[in-house]
Amino acid sequence: MQSVVSKQATRDVKVGDMGRKPKSAVGRRQRLGALFVLPSIIFIILFFIIPLILTVWMSLNNWPLLGSPHFIGLNNYRQILNDGLFLNSLVFTTEYTIIVTPIIFLIAFALALLVRQNIPGVGFFRTAYFVPVIIGLSTASYIWIWLLNDQVGIFDGILVHFGHAPIIWLSTGTGALLAVVFMIAWKTSGFTMVLLMMGLQSIPGELYEAARIDGAGRWAELWHVTLPLMRRSIALALVLSVIGSYLAFDQFYIMTQGGPQDSTITIVFWIFTNSFTYFKLGYGAAMSIILLIILLIITAVQLYLLRDNT
Repeated sequence: MQSVVSKQATRDVKVGDMGRKPKSAVGRRQRLGALFVLPSIIFIILFFIIPLILTVWMSLNNWPLLGSPHFIGLNNYRQILNDGLFLNSLVFTTEYTIIVTPIIFLIAFALALLVRQNIPGVGFFRTAYFVPVIIGLSTASYIWIWLLNDQVGIFDGILVHFGHAPIIWLSTGTGALLAVVFMIAWKTSGFTMVLLMMGLQSIPGELYEAARIDGAGRWAELWHVTLPLMRRSIALALVLSVIGSYLAFDQFYIMTQGGPQDSTITIVFWIFTNSFTYFKLGYGAAMSIILLIILLIITAVQLYLLRDNT
């Protein structure tokens, strides 16, 4: 009897050990996964979370470049509401974003459709369209300043050749805005093209064949096959374009210097001016927090509207 009981107990212990082994294996996998993720977590904490907390704290202080800061609560945020240049810069940045984003997307989508086929020589055109992306934004801005120069620029040279008087492109608010829009479209369309081209190449060819069998034309394929299956790629491209447009600084700082008459000052330009020209770091931090909130709202709305329901 005792031997039977001992055998049953031994069997129960073995069964218990077998039940515990998967749990320990899962625990090891979880710890291993956490170990792989740890560098990313440390990076996010060091370069995002901590700077964000410091920026929020700075925004609640009068923080001069030299001297000791002192706590002023929400006074910086109250000052923003009465800052006409900040409100004007917000309106201008929004107008710039609304203008440049669809231009970049349409150019990039057209280029992606042109170079998605694996035909001889298509690699050259893919590279040619992408080359402006690898040029630094500052370098591209100076190139376009030269192109738009009314004395030695190519554009005015063409106008003079056909009997038209030279145009000082950057002398008016509208002209300066359009000049920057054309430069950014030339500079960044290649990057958006690559994003959209990856989305196009991920669509199975069988779907297009089935659509043609059903009698679908080019426009029907584009509307009912291509665009719905590219929803994620389109969402990514638009989100990156909108965020980049709201963070525009280099091109306006170099090409227009915020002029003429402060008509091309963007939000980041005004934050930079207050922080590093007027040395009002706390006020600049408060405007940065406002800009972050605006970008979070806009991004959330975009992702909601372009969500994939499948």
